[in-house]
Amino acid sequence: MNYKLKKISGDASFREFYRLKKGKNSSIVVQAKKEKFKNLITYIVVNKILEKNKIYVPKLISNHYEHNVIEITDLGQKSFYNSIIKKKKKFKDYKDLIKIIIKLQNIKLKKNYRLGKFKVNFQNYSIKNLHKESDLFFEWYLKYCSKISKQKKVKDIIKNELTKIYKKLYFQNDTFVHRDFHASNIMINKNKLGLIDSQDAIIGNPLYDVASLIDDVRIKLPSNLKEKLLNYYYYKSRFKKEKYKNLKNDFEILSVQRNLKILGIFVRLFKRDGKPNYLKYLPYTWSLIEKRLKNPVFKNLNLLFKKHLKIKKLKKINNL
Repeated sequence: MNYKLKKISGDASFREFYRLKKGKNSSIVVQAKKEKFKNLITYIVVNKILEKNKIYVPKLISNHYEHNVIEITDLGQKSFYNSIIKKKKKFKDYKDLIKIIIKLQNIKLKKNYRLGKFKVNFQNYSIKNLHKESDLFFEWYLKYCSKISKQKKVKDIIKNELTKIYKKLYFQNDTFVHRDFHASNIMINKNKLGLIDSQDAIIGNPLYDVASLIDDVRIKLPSNLKEKLLNYYYYKSRFKKEKYKNLKNDFEILSVQRNLKILGIFVRLFKRDGKPNYLKYLPYTWSLIEKRLKNPVFKNLNLLFKKHLKIKKLKKINNL
C-alpha cells in the first residue's frame, strides 16, 4: 500500500497537522511540542467523553506518546465555515450548531479522568481564569497597538472594572464548555457535523460557547440573525424558565471578555509566531466589542475605554 504524508494548514496553536493517505483511506497525524504534549492527552480524553455522548468527533487510531504524536480519524476537508460563508440564509444551518452546544451542555462531567498513567482534570472557569484570558488584550494588543503611556496604570484601572463586570455573571460555572466553538472548528463529513479542537474544554458558564459561536470574529452575521439564534438557544436549552435578560447579560459579558482575549491572541500570532493573516479580523473584533458595550452593565467600562484607549484610533492598527 502507498503512504503519503502531507502537511496541512493548522490552527492558531502549537500543533502541526498532517494528512496521512493510505490508499483510498486517510487519517490525521497530530504532533505537539514536547512541553505541550499533555494537551494531546486531554484531547483524547475529551473526545472519548464527547463520543460517549453521541457527538461526532475524531477517534484515536494510534498513539505514539514517546514522540509527542497521535493519529486520529480524518473528518474531511470541508468546514462549516467553508459551507456557510457565502450562504444568504444561514439560520437553519446555525440552528444545528446550537443543538450541538446544547448536547455538550447536557454532559455530566466528572472532575477527574484517566488515560493510562495520565490524569486529566477539568478546571472551573473562575474569575481568575477569565482575567487570565482577557489579560492577553493588555499584554499583546495594547502593548503593540497603542502609544498610550502608563500602560500598567491603564491596565489596572480597566482590569478592576472588568472584575466588577465578571462578578455580575448570573449563571454558575457548572457546564461543559468547549471554549473555542466556532464555524471553523466544525467539520462536515458525509452530511455529519463533527467537532474538533476540543482539548481546552473546561467547566464554565453556559453562555460562553454560545457567545463564541454567535459573535464569531470570522463571520459577520446580521444583528437580527444573532438575536434570533440567541432566542433559539434560550427556548431550546434548559434555561428557558430563566429570565431572558439574565441570559443576555451573560452572553454579552462573555462576548466582550472573549473578544478582548482574541485581540490579544491575534496580535500575538502575528508578533510572536509570524502569522499576519489574523490581523484582518481585528477591526471587526473591535466592532463586536463596541456593539456589546452598549449594554448598561458596561457603562463604566465604556467610559474608561473612551478615556484611556481612544478606540477609533486603535481600530486602525497603525502601529503594527
